[in-house]
Amino acid sequence: MSKNAITWARSAVCHAWEVAVGRRARYCGADRGMTTSEYAVGTIAACAFAAVLYKVVTSGAVLSALQSLIKDALDAKF
Repeated sequence: MSKNAITWARSAVCHAWEVAVGRRARYCGADRGMTTSEYAVGTIAACAFAAVLYKVVTSGAVLSALQSLIKDALDAKF
């Protein structure tokens, strides 16, 4: 590759990067955060996920598996 081709390729990559970053910066600048309804939906989704996770973790199978894991770890021979 000649020096001119390398210089041209480097400038093309740099220009493409600046264009992509510039677009992203302009897009992110226009977004000023979530609205109240988005916060409400996000909060409800987080609470629902927490409830499902709580039910799974407190189920009998998971509790017995955790107890078995802890018992095996404490009974380990060194």
